[in-house]
Amino acid sequence: MADLVDVHVAPEPARGAPTTEDLFKALGTSDRGLGADEAARRHIAEGPNLLDEQPRRHLVFSFLKRFADPLVLILLASAGIAALMQERESFFIIVTIVVISVLIDFVQEHRAETAAEALRQRVALRVKAVRGGQAMDIPAADLVTGDVILLSAGDLVPADCRLVEARDLYVNEALLTGEPYPARKTAAAAPEPENEDATPVDGVFMGSSVISGNARAVVTATGKATRMGAIAGALRKEPPPTAFTIGIRRFGMLIVRLTVLLVLFVLLINVLFDRPLIESFLFALALAVGLTPELLPMVVSVTLARGAVRMSGKQVIVKRLSAIHDLGSMDVLCSDKTGTLTEAHIKLVREVGIEGDDSRDVLQWAYVNAAFETGLKSPLDEAIIERTPLDIGAWRKIDEVPFDFERRRVSILAEKEEQRFLIVKGAPEDVLQHSARYRNAAGAIVPLDESALERARATLARLGDGGLRVLGVALRQVEPGRSHADISDETDLTFVGFAAFLDPPKESAGPAIEALARLGVDVKIITGDNEGVTRHVCKTLGIEVKGCLNGAELANLSDEALNARLAATTIFCRVSPPQKARIIRALRRRGHVVGYLGDGINDAPSLQAADVGLSVDGAVDVAKEAASMILMERDLGILAEGVREGRRTFANILKYVMMGTSSNFGNMFSMAGAALLLPFLPMMPVQILLNNLLYDLSEIAIPLDRVDDDMIARPRHWDMNYVRDFMLTLGPVSSLFDFLTFSLLLWAFNTSEAQFQTGWFVESLATQVLVIFVIRTRSRPWSSRPHPMLLASSVGIVALAFLLPFTTVGSWFGFVPLPASVLLALAALTAAYLLIVEQAKRLFYRHHRLAR
Repeated sequence: MADLVDVHVAPEPARGAPTTEDLFKALGTSDRGLGADEAARRHIAEGPNLLDEQPRRHLVFSFLKRFADPLVLILLASAGIAALMQERESFFIIVTIVVISVLIDFVQEHRAETAAEALRQRVALRVKAVRGGQAMDIPAADLVTGDVILLSAGDLVPADCRLVEARDLYVNEALLTGEPYPARKTAAAAPEPENEDATPVDGVFMGSSVISGNARAVVTATGKATRMGAIAGALRKEPPPTAFTIGIRRFGMLIVRLTVLLVLFVLLINVLFDRPLIESFLFALALAVGLTPELLPMVVSVTLARGAVRMSGKQVIVKRLSAIHDLGSMDVLCSDKTGTLTEAHIKLVREVGIEGDDSRDVLQWAYVNAAFETGLKSPLDEAIIERTPLDIGAWRKIDEVPFDFERRRVSILAEKEEQRFLIVKGAPEDVLQHSARYRNAAGAIVPLDESALERARATLARLGDGGLRVLGVALRQVEPGRSHADISDETDLTFVGFAAFLDPPKESAGPAIEALARLGVDVKIITGDNEGVTRHVCKTLGIEVKGCLNGAELANLSDEALNARLAATTIFCRVSPPQKARIIRALRRRGHVVGYLGDGINDAPSLQAADVGLSVDGAVDVAKEAASMILMERDLGILAEGVREGRRTFANILKYVMMGTSSNFGNMFSMAGAALLLPFLPMMPVQILLNNLLYDLSEIAIPLDRVDDDMIARPRHWDMNYVRDFMLTLGPVSSLFDFLTFSLLLWAFNTSEAQFQTGWFVESLATQVLVIFVIRTRSRPWSSRPHPMLLASSVGIVALAFLLPFTTVGSWFGFVPLPASVLLALAALTAAYLLIVEQAKRLFYRHHRLAR
C-alpha cells in the first residue's frame, strides 16, 4: 500500500479560477489549518455552523413566555376583572395559583430539556478537522471558514468546501442538484459552471454525502451562508406526524370539545337563573381549568426525558424524544444480518473456482482490488487484506469504479508490467452475469456456458448452505493506454472464482430475538446477502423462517402482491436500498409500527421510512443523521431493553391521561350539574382553582412511577377509542359518588353553604388524587407498589385537604371546619368510591380484552 500511486493529479488551474494558494490567502488560513485562538474568534463572529440555529432565550424570558398561553391569559384577564370588581382575595388567589402552576411547568420542562439536549450532544455530528497541523475530531457546529477538513466515504459534507486534495472522490449531491447518480469530484481548480444549479468539480457542499474516496478540503462557507442555507427554507418540510404526536393532538381536541360544551352549559344555566355574571364567569373559567390537563406537556416532556436518560444507561441514545413512544409501540423490527445476528468478525476462509476446487489465484486478484479500493471499506475487504499479506509493489492503480448498492460490485483499473487489468469484485451472481469466460482448475480460459454456470451456482449454493458469505472475483485485460474506467467496462469478464468468508452467529442474538418475541416484536431480516447464508444463521440461532423473498422476485411484485407476502416472510435477501425502504413502507401500510436497524450509506432511506430509525455509534454519518436513536453497542439485547423502557415511558404518560379523563372529568361534570340543581355555587371559583392546583401537585411524581410487567408485555399505542371508553366507564362512577356526597351534605347533615363547599372540596380532591393507585395498574392496587414519591405526594395532598379547613389559610379560601361525623362520612365515601372504581376498572379491561 505504501507504493500506491494516486493518478488523479490536479491539472493546471482553469483560466480565471483561483489556485489553492490564492484560496488559502483569501481565507486567512493554510494547509495546516487554523490555530485554536483564530478558530474561536471566527466562531464568535460567524456563529455556529447550523442551518436552524435556535436562539437561546434568557431563563427570565422563557419563564415569561409561558404566560402567553391562551388559558393563562384568560385566567389573568379574569383576575383583572376580579380586581376591578374589588374582589381582592380572588384576584390574589388566582394570580398566585397561575404563577405557581407556570413555575412548576417551567422548572420541570427546563430540567427535562436540559437532560435531553445533553444526550443529543453525545451523538451530534462530528468532523475531522486540521487545526494547527493536527487532525482532531470536533463538532460540525464548531466549523468556521478557513478550517481544513478531511473527508472519507460515509461522511456527510458539513459545510461548503473547496477541494485541496481528492482521491477517487464520488459525492451524492441529489439534495442540491436532483441528480440521483454520484458526482465525481477532483481537486482540479475550475471556474464556476454556467448552469447555476450545477456544482463545480472542485467543490463539495453541505447537504451532500461522500459515497467513495477521500479528500482534504478547506471550508469556504458555513451555516446559512452555504448553498444549502440559501435554499433551506424551500427544502424544509415538516416531518410527517408520528403516532405519538397524533395521539396527543387527538386527546387535546377531545378535551377542548368537552370543555367548550361544559363551559357554555354552565354559563347558560347561570344566566337563566339570574346569578351574578362575574361570579358565573369565574366559575365557568375555573371549570375550564379543572377540565384541562395543564400538566400534560410537563408530564410528557419530563417522562420522555427521564426515559431518554434511563435508556442512555442502557446504551441507547435518543435523538428525537417522541421516538421513545414509537419504540415502545414497535411490533416489527427490520434488521440487517451482519453485526446484528453475526459477530461481524469476518475471516476469509476459502478461495475456490467454479468447481469448488481451491484456487490461490482468487486471493491474488481479490487482494489487489481490496488494497486499492478507496471507497467505503467493508469487513470483507479487511478480511481479504488480513488473510495473507501480499506484495503488490509492482502494481500501480489507474482508476476506480466505486461500489454502489445497485450494481453491488467495485472495479479497480490497475497496471503491472505494462499490462492493465480491470479487476471486479462483488456479489457473485452479478459478477457471473457479466462474465463470458472463466479460468478452470488447469488454469485455462474457457467459455462460461450454461453448463459451467450451473456448476458455479451449485458451488455457490454449497458455500451458502455452509454459512459462508461469498464474493465473486473476475477480471478483464484492457489496452495499455486505458486511463479511465466506468460501469460500461464491467462486461465480457473472465471469472476467476469465489472468495468465501465466515461470519459466526452472535451468541447473544438468539436470546435477544426470543426476548423481542416475548415483547410482541416480530423480527424480519433484510440483507444484501444470499438466502443460503441467511437461512444458516437463522437455523443456528433457532429463528423460525416462515418464508424468504429475494430482490429479483420483489422487483416483479406489485404493491398488492408484496402486501400479501409480508406476513409469511421472515427474510428478504439480495435486496437493494430502494427495495428495503419499499418493504418498510409496505409494513407500515399494513398498520405495523416498524423499526429499522442499519448503519450504512445505503440504510439512510430505510431509516427515514421507518417509524423509528435505529443506528449504531460506529455507523457512517449519513446513517446516524437519519436515525432517531443510536445504539452505543450493536446488540439486539440492548434494543429489547430499549423497547421495555419505551413502553414504561408511554405507560406513565397514559396514567396521567386516564386520570384526566376519569375522576377529574367526572368531578367537573358533577360540578356543572350541581350548578343547575343548587341555589348557590357548589364550589367557589378560587376553591376549584385550588383543587386543581393541589391535584396537579400530587401527580408531579408520575414520571417516576414504576410500571407493571404486564403493561410492557405487548406493543402499546395511542387509541382514542380506548381513552374515550375508559372515560365513559369511570367518569360516571365519579359523578355518581359526587351526587351521593351532595345528598349526604344537604339532607343527612343539613350543612350550610360554606360547609357544603368545604365538604365537597375535601371529597372531590380525595377521590381525584387517590384514584391514581387504582388506575396506575391493571392488577389489584395492593399488589403493585407505586414509587415512594408518588405515594408521598398523593397521601400528603389528601391529608392537606382534610386539614386545610382547620387552618387560617383555609379560611382565606372560604373553607370552614367540618364536624368529625362529616369527615368520617367523607372518608367512608372515598373508600367506597375506590372499591367501586376498582370493580369498574376490572370490568372495563375484561370487556376491552374480549373486544380486542
